[in-house]
Amino acid sequence: MSDTANLAAKMDIDEAEIDEGLYSRQLYVLGHEAMKKMAASNVLIVGLNGLGAEIAKNVCLAGVKSVTLYDPEPVTLQDLSSQYLLREEDIGKPRAAATLPRLSELNAYVPVRNLGGRSGQEISVDMIQPFQVVVLCGASYEKQLEINDWTHANGVHFISAEARGLFGSVFNDFGPKFTCVDTTGEQALTGMIVSVDKDKEGLVTCLDETRHGLEDGDFVTFTEVQGMEELNGCKPRKISVKGPYTFTIGDTSDFGDYTRGGIFHQVKMPKIIEFASKSLRESLKSPEFFITDFAKFDRPATLHAGFQALSRFKKQHQRLPRARNPDDAAAFVSLAKKIDADADEKVLTELAYQATGDLSPIIAVIGGFVAQEALKACSAKFHPMVQHMFFDSLESLPSTLPTEEDCKPIGSRYDGQIAVFGKEFQEKIAGHRQFLVGAGAIGCEMLKNWSMMGLATGPDGKIHVTDLDTIEKSNLNRQFLFRPKDLGKFKSEVAAAAVSEMNPALEGHILCKQEPVGQSTENVFDDDFFGALDGVTNALDNVAARQYMDQRCILYEKPLLESGTMGTKGNVQVVIPHLTESYSSSQDPPEKQTLSCTVKNFPNAITHTIEWARQEFDAMFVKPIESVNQYLSEPNYLENSLKYSGQQRELVEQIVSYLVSNRPLTFEECIVWARLQFEEKFNNAIRQLLHSLPKDHLTSTGQPFWSGPKRAPDPLAFNSSDPAHLAFIVAAANLHAFNYGLRGETDPSAFKKVADSIIVPEFMPKSGVKIQINENDTVERATSDSDDLNDLVKKLPPPSSLAGFRLTPVEFEKDDDTNHHIDFITAASNLRALNYKIPVADRHATKQIAGKIIPAIATTTALVVGLVCLELYKIIDGKRKLEEYKNGFVNLALPFFGFSEPIAAIKNKFGNTEWTLWDRIEFNNDPTLKEFIQWFRSTHALDVTMVSQGVSMLWSSFTDRKKSAERLPMKFSKLVEHVSKRPIPPHTKHLLVEVMLMDEEGEDVEV
Repeated sequence: MSDTANLAAKMDIDEAEIDEGLYSRQLYVLGHEAMKKMAASNVLIVGLNGLGAEIAKNVCLAGVKSVTLYDPEPVTLQDLSSQYLLREEDIGKPRAAATLPRLSELNAYVPVRNLGGRSGQEISVDMIQPFQVVVLCGASYEKQLEINDWTHANGVHFISAEARGLFGSVFNDFGPKFTCVDTTGEQALTGMIVSVDKDKEGLVTCLDETRHGLEDGDFVTFTEVQGMEELNGCKPRKISVKGPYTFTIGDTSDFGDYTRGGIFHQVKMPKIIEFASKSLRESLKSPEFFITDFAKFDRPATLHAGFQALSRFKKQHQRLPRARNPDDAAAFVSLAKKIDADADEKVLTELAYQATGDLSPIIAVIGGFVAQEALKACSAKFHPMVQHMFFDSLESLPSTLPTEEDCKPIGSRYDGQIAVFGKEFQEKIAGHRQFLVGAGAIGCEMLKNWSMMGLATGPDGKIHVTDLDTIEKSNLNRQFLFRPKDLGKFKSEVAAAAVSEMNPALEGHILCKQEPVGQSTENVFDDDFFGALDGVTNALDNVAARQYMDQRCILYEKPLLESGTMGTKGNVQVVIPHLTESYSSSQDPPEKQTLSCTVKNFPNAITHTIEWARQEFDAMFVKPIESVNQYLSEPNYLENSLKYSGQQRELVEQIVSYLVSNRPLTFEECIVWARLQFEEKFNNAIRQLLHSLPKDHLTSTGQPFWSGPKRAPDPLAFNSSDPAHLAFIVAAANLHAFNYGLRGETDPSAFKKVADSIIVPEFMPKSGVKIQINENDTVERATSDSDDLNDLVKKLPPPSSLAGFRLTPVEFEKDDDTNHHIDFITAASNLRALNYKIPVADRHATKQIAGKIIPAIATTTALVVGLVCLELYKIIDGKRKLEEYKNGFVNLALPFFGFSEPIAAIKNKFGNTEWTLWDRIEFNNDPTLKEFIQWFRSTHALDVTMVSQGVSMLWSSFTDRKKSAERLPMKFSKLVEHVSKRPIPPHTKHLLVEVMLMDEEGEDVEV
């Protein structure tokens, strides 16, 4: 039996440990409790067309107990339009059986089974009984009703879904009463309070540094309240918001008098969601709609009738309406009108026209959504959708609609797409040329959709994909093109190979690179490269790279598709040249920074101690090591550093310590060093702080200094039997050993023995040490006379005596559980938290904050990429109206969909000339500076006051006469080389020049 099979068998029986390495990013979305519930849930997915496969993929990646498939029907060529787990050689095989092997590869912890059956045999009630969640894909309404009648009566969670062309439908029934333990997934709020009134409606006032963020109906409890101690650990009390800093908590009149302090903690209360006790049978008569697009408020009612009518049409005719066939459409509309006489005939006609359509982007949207609903059913985490959802993207249709003839099947894997867009548009898709920047989670999903769409499969089609990253274990949970055997390989290469296998027509049409995008690679991604593109799609994880690509798209006038996810939230932005604003036109507000004095001396939250520990990590294992190496390798390093640095003594003391006085020769000496570091950071430093600012210290106004956000600390006495204390010693000693190339150790007894034998020097606090209390206070640096400094320098060995000797700085890596990095930060942060009586955080929570990890889950990524590809259809069509495009925001936890038109590019004006960020003034034939200046004068009556290129000032009105005379006759290319003192790189075919201009009245003019 293989390891995978053993693992699957074990998971099938027992509740196993959650693999934090694999599920790391998803755990930050769902949490351990929700994932444990999921690991006890068996999910049945019926119907393994494209939609069923997408749902199964997302559920498998998420990590349920088991996934069972049912679809005995034979694979057809049209299935390949969207079912990316099938290949041409699978045609004729039962769908579920053919899908299972590739689905099983996605997650070794999730066994995948085939329920069997024979062609023509539909799922029946007796087959669904062992499952906690049943998902039906593309089933008739008769079959949905039969199955749902049983699931509703027997407490089994039921979801049905279908995707038809640019339309999708979902129905949920989680039983008459479904308990949701956390409706939003947002982190519970907490904050400091400064007063609580003794009253029938006790008013709580919070510290005015930050708003409390609570809403009416939230529940809170309290800790650390002095005086009104009845509130500490009280049962959750329902609040009523009175203002941004105040809320009431009910009757406090019988409590003690509030004196000071206290922290409120929001408590997430379970919510019982009543699906109005509606089964599908009842809900068909009086449906409750979940709105996906408020601009289409009336559409759900029409589609509610439409999807039922499709089921009736199929029963009557043993097929769906033919693509763009007016007779079938008329018969279908007639059926739908019998269900709802007010249904929109135009929308119904389109539904009939597209009923045989099978589009990967729509399947990604519906499949991502349904998979998240299935996970909600398993985990009770997040609010389920109530109760019918209908989605469409009719705006994605070509401006010139295809004819019936153009939409007829041609015996191609793209027939499902041709049924909606036509053969002519399919050729446009095949000839498209896209640049995908990033091959991570979004990039994998994007390539999967593009391969199913047949993007760039024509003779002139090309997909360029670049990503400098290699594959890590934590990627496997949502970057589904990668497998454990791919660890360490380049993402772009593995992803390209995987989708070329899905659709062999992509062979030779995907070009991979491993270069980052940025100024350093403009010789790779040059004018010719961008000139040969039709558009750019970002799949990036940082703002700087996004902004850079935005600038390049503006320069080369290319459409840009931008998207991102964070947990269950996702967004899509479309950037169209000369139509919309750009990505950089609007920005999120900057993250609130913690004051340095708070981190250094006055932490009051675990985030402060984690930030402090992350800084200590660099200060102990990175920066001093780099300084030592610079001293050993750079001539005159010390001389230059002492000349320009304001921290001369600290720098020299650091190098002396790491190179001479504390340089270890054995691992035991690393343990000694770590033990002394513990004493310094968690005992001596705290004693010094309390010596300078005693616990009874008063402010200038007579108030206690240690109050409100300032928590008085206590020093820690080292105890080798305390796991938290020993964890610091183990991690610090191993990291110190790594710096010196010494072999580490993890046996606790070895550390205990050495740590207990150390005689720690007696510490005496110093008087007159100034403590930084406010951000604006100057930080007192140790001063020393030159003699002291010279004595220190004399202790350093000359670099020549250590030729070739170097230390190894630690490179912070959050995802390696064996390297002691997160272990050190967790231990150091928690010890400091103990100093300040702050609740500690476990390793998992610490890792997210220290590593700045963005929570991620496959469901959101799949859905967002589906929305991106629906916009890509529009770009391929060349749509030029703002209202035809849609920016989107989703939150699958709530759930919520929001769509809006992109914002138009802002129009500016000088004189009679209107311009936007997309406009530029182009000069050909390399003019001279004089000609350049004269052109503005004669064409726009504007005077040039300054000309710059990059960081080089080429000319200004205050340039002296001699330099002006020299530069004015120069051609621009020579001028740039002359001023920058660097040749223009051979790949550069244009120069971006910025100018400052002034009109005849002497006013500055922006162009």
